[in-house]
Amino acid sequence: MSDPETTPWWRGAVIYQIYPRSFCDSNGDGVGDLAGVTSKLDYVASLGVDGIWLSPFFRSPMKDFGYDVSDYCDVDPVFGTLEQFDALLDRAHALGLKVIIDQVYSHTSEEHPWFIESSASADNSKADWYVWAPAKPDGTPPNNWQASFGGPAWTWHPRRRLYYLHNFLTQQPDLNFHNPDVRAAVLDVARFWLDRGVDGFRLDVVNYYAQDPALRDNPPRPWPKTPARTYLFQHHIHDKSQPETLTFVESLRAVTDQYSERMMVGEIVDDDDLARQQEYTLGESRLHTAYSFHLIGGRRGEPSLFAEASEAWRGASGWPSWSLGNHDVPRYPTRLGGPEAGADQTKALLAALFALKGTLFLYQGDELGLPQGRVRFEDLQDPFARAAFTGDAGRDGARTPFPWNQDLPMAGFTRADKAWLPVDPDHAARAVVGQEGDPESLLSFTRGLIALRAAQPALRIGEAEVLAAPEGVLAILRSHGDARLLCVINLSGQPKTFTHGDLGVGVVLETGLPAALADGALQLPGFSGAFVRL
Repeated sequence: MSDPETTPWWRGAVIYQIYPRSFCDSNGDGVGDLAGVTSKLDYVASLGVDGIWLSPFFRSPMKDFGYDVSDYCDVDPVFGTLEQFDALLDRAHALGLKVIIDQVYSHTSEEHPWFIESSASADNSKADWYVWAPAKPDGTPPNNWQASFGGPAWTWHPRRRLYYLHNFLTQQPDLNFHNPDVRAAVLDVARFWLDRGVDGFRLDVVNYYAQDPALRDNPPRPWPKTPARTYLFQHHIHDKSQPETLTFVESLRAVTDQYSERMMVGEIVDDDDLARQQEYTLGESRLHTAYSFHLIGGRRGEPSLFAEASEAWRGASGWPSWSLGNHDVPRYPTRLGGPEAGADQTKALLAALFALKGTLFLYQGDELGLPQGRVRFEDLQDPFARAAFTGDAGRDGARTPFPWNQDLPMAGFTRADKAWLPVDPDHAARAVVGQEGDPESLLSFTRGLIALRAAQPALRIGEAEVLAAPEGVLAILRSHGDARLLCVINLSGQPKTFTHGDLGVGVVLETGLPAALADGALQLPGFSGAFVRL
């Protein structure tokens, strides 16, 4: 049993994701920046979180808004300077906040000097730094692999007279992790930021690093109806999650472990994402923790979604991470609760997240209960959102500017007349200033959950067991030593009664959830719950 006093800081932590482009604009150009983030760190610390995760702020042509890196070791001017990053890091540490940063190692921008050199000829020092392959005799791509955003994962390069692999946009060529020089260069990037003082990394699509060297075709994946993306037509068994990736992850862990109290959290995207999460965190030589799309890809906020996540990790040796949302998926109240989700349902969904064993991530605005943002087609910036547009704003709907003050133009995000994405009026109505003094607000509720998790070792680092419960109710027993905490969340809109043999001696902890304990039973109104100390 782990001791709360000696448990690593990241185990059971709550980490707040900041998408810098949309958090706070300090210079009035309509785009959020590092100085803006620094100016708002007091607010982040007031939530009670343990740290922040910063989405990419590196030099980039911004074809995928920073996930196409052209210089891993410098700050893009739109976000500021290295000196401003150092100031952010110092201020965060002064407030007791850890800082983890995105690292996008699977691919670079086509404008990265490595790719420019690699694509120039077949006999330069970086010719084999990317995944190049000849055409088939008929000129078609080397195999049937599909890119995540749709279409073939290969693009013909006239100068090299070869195809190059890109699992995402054509402007994001994949690095060749079978090349030891590539692996060494990436490890040097990690050392650069560790030496600068960051507390860890969020590793973008970590299981995509290496591909099958034989470039075998992926098998088809049957669907009852035609999926929206060609990527979904296949079982992706050869283009990701290869053994060589785990070998590199172990090398990266060895580098990270040379620094005190650092950590790595990986993003897992796989057909069997829960099993892959466990594989990538197995033992003490791989990732410290990992999250998958099991929750953030969920479409209905039912107990089974959370119960499956919890039970999959019961008895596992690794440590999971969980989140209800991030910059890549529609915001959780709308995605899991539907377009008419109210405050009570949003609170219940958030409480279900906090009942899980693992490290938790909150995406900026989750604490305000922001629904999916509305963005007109002509205002969309994300190329994937534009390509897949059917009326929903896609990823841009989760990236609209953060609302600070409903009484200020642009909700206080910027002093410019126009932001890079429009401010949703529904978001402005849920701004921080308007929620700060309201004890019934989502902001107050979120702060209460974070404080409860910090104060209860059973909730922060304890084991988890899913219990039988009425339909629509999630019940998870968390335990650490002699401490036991029963988390019961009614995710339905109907009143429910939950009974358990030990409820007669239970004490309901204050969370703001409307539930009553009487005569050994919990009476749960629709979209409610209770955390009960047994």
